[in-house]
Amino acid sequence: MQTEPRPTALPPIAQPTADRPYAVFEGGGRPVKAWVDGVPIDDRARRQLLDVAGLPFIHKWVAAMPDVHVGKGATIGSVIATKRAIIPAAVGVDIGCGMMAVRTTLTASDLPDSLAGVRADIERAVPHGRSNGGRRGDRGAWRDLPEAPTRAWADLQPGFAALCEKHPKLRRGNTENHLGTLGTGNHFIEVCLDESARVWVMLHSGSRGVGNRIGSYFISAAKREMERWFVHLPHRDLAYLPQGSALFDDYVEAVHWAQDFARANREAMMTAVIRALRFRRDLPDFALTDEAVNCHHNYVAWEHHYGENVLVTRKGAVRAREGDLGIIPGSMGARSYIVRGKGQPESFCSCSHGAGRVMSRTEAKRRFTVEDHARATDGIECRKDAAVIDETPMAYKSIDAVMAAQADLVDVVHTLRQVVCVKG
Repeated sequence: MQTEPRPTALPPIAQPTADRPYAVFEGGGRPVKAWVDGVPIDDRARRQLLDVAGLPFIHKWVAAMPDVHVGKGATIGSVIATKRAIIPAAVGVDIGCGMMAVRTTLTASDLPDSLAGVRADIERAVPHGRSNGGRRGDRGAWRDLPEAPTRAWADLQPGFAALCEKHPKLRRGNTENHLGTLGTGNHFIEVCLDESARVWVMLHSGSRGVGNRIGSYFISAAKREMERWFVHLPHRDLAYLPQGSALFDDYVEAVHWAQDFARANREAMMTAVIRALRFRRDLPDFALTDEAVNCHHNYVAWEHHYGENVLVTRKGAVRAREGDLGIIPGSMGARSYIVRGKGQPESFCSCSHGAGRVMSRTEAKRRFTVEDHARATDGIECRKDAAVIDETPMAYKSIDAVMAAQADLVDVVHTLRQVVCVKG
């Protein structure tokens, strides 16, 4: 597989107007429509977007959300509609990553004065983080699988077995022992208060080790296919699988299975968190309300847009059809939002998946101290140590600016602020 030379200069951006709430830029392929009014977009992200937009199977244009930033394979915060092809690296390795939130009947006055015990109980209830290189004894995996993940795996196992019959390498690693576990990085569990001081539980995770394995396997397979057919690409990570090939069919099957695993993973974690809260003697009896959301923001789906059935890859974006409920989290020290989609067709009915990083993890660790992080998360029961500096609020864009930039994509239903945050 060869890569094409890239032009050195980036094209100008046509800024949003009163009649057009998104910016537009082009580079020889399909246009990019970017909802970035008032938020930064760096040149590397623009280059990635143009690389994707130049592929021959892009449908109409590439949409970029206000949290857009550089990613591996494709830009995080992008929506890519394709005809008769799929890019495994655009979906990535955290297949089905997303959010779940549930409102309880508790209110702020029901919570204890110190929330340290609440955080400790959640940390005990849900395996999180990673140790031993993810091998035996990893603190982020189950040793004895509880009831909820066991039931979920019984439904998922037949589909996984069918995938492994065709691709035996997918068997090698964690599967059911990651159901109901959090992971690392930007994954989190939070206890939040909404604008009426009502208590919500919100969490963020995906398909864990098995999703990573599926993503990595098919990304490598797509690269081998490009080499076999001497396909020229602007970047190796844009290797694709053409519809009609066995690998295309197997990947679509595998990615949808991983998305089901991710959803079940979030449901199992939520069950464990709610159970832990119900066992606390300093909380009154409570119930869950019918206000609940469980949405992917890193996934692919068959959808109908502009007269054609296409595969839509949302790489860090949430589906926001008219009436769809979604979740847009801020950083560890910023507000989060429950939103309702407006069905904006030019975004392929999508919105942002969060605030979006404004700097790399390495740069955040270099620039900020534990004291900076502690000040930024003042009043929140969370980790305040060197290991979470890369997730400090200052490493992210302003969630207020991000929400303002996508006012034509979603309406705000609830505004949440976290009082407890558990990180991997």
